[in-house]
Amino acid sequence: MFRKSASLAVAMLALLGSTAAYAQGTPNPVAPAAPDTPPEKETWKGPFGGTFTAGFAFLNDYSYRGISQTQRQVAVQASFGYETAPVSEKVPLSAYVSAWGSNINFPNTGASVEIDLNAGLRLKALDDKLTFDLGYIRYNYLGAPADLYFDFNEFGLVAGYDFGVAQLQAAVRYSPNFFANSGNAWYKWAQVTVPLPFIRVNENIAFKIIGSIGNQYVERFPNYGIPNDNYWDWQAGVVVNVYGFDLSAVYTGTNLSVQDCLGTQNCASRVIVGISKSF
Repeated sequence: MFRKSASLAVAMLALLGSTAAYAQGTPNPVAPAAPDTPPEKETWKGPFGGTFTAGFAFLNDYSYRGISQTQRQVAVQASFGYETAPVSEKVPLSAYVSAWGSNINFPNTGASVEIDLNAGLRLKALDDKLTFDLGYIRYNYLGAPADLYFDFNEFGLVAGYDFGVAQLQAAVRYSPNFFANSGNAWYKWAQVTVPLPFIRVNENIAFKIIGSIGNQYVERFPNYGIPNDNYWDWQAGVVVNVYGFDLSAVYTGTNLSVQDCLGTQNCASRVIVGISKSF
């Protein structure tokens, strides 16, 4: 039987995820959710030639790497960020900082809100078709006792290329001590986004499909609440941009069974729907 922190870890994992909520540090079309894929964003001018971004999302679940972080209940999320202007035309390198937050549901822990703080460097080349993002995320679970060791740091590298007919992205993320004091952790992830311009209602409505797959490795996996040192997660769905709002329906899941997930449905396959907006 797993330790208390392990069962809490699985509950949180089911809430965190990258379906209707996307991991930070990599563009994702569904919603501005946590660590692996934020949505496409509009911008407005900031100081020193930089730009501000902000966004919100309303979802029927917050899934982090396939595992629900809200016990498969509603999630409300918001983000805010600033990115500097590129160093120069010859050196298209910029820096960014941002914050992202969501409600969570980790029973009997006192934690009800997750706040992630991000910082990194972004390089764009070939008319912005090729991108590299080297970033840092600090995960904070407000209200959780310090001796549960929920808060952790993660570093990541995301690369992407826009082929026009499809956008491909891949990422690798590393934490020296993952959630619940579970030791070294690696997350490897790949995603494809395909716009569907031939499905046209009017100029204010656009369709695209997305698909991704990821693998999470955890050194001290009993602390994290999984039966082995790694598991797989995936997602596939459609996003419709309607007058600036993204409406999404994404099927997500893991290869963890109900028994593997401490007898809960938090790791089971499900459809996550949401609405999001960036500013």
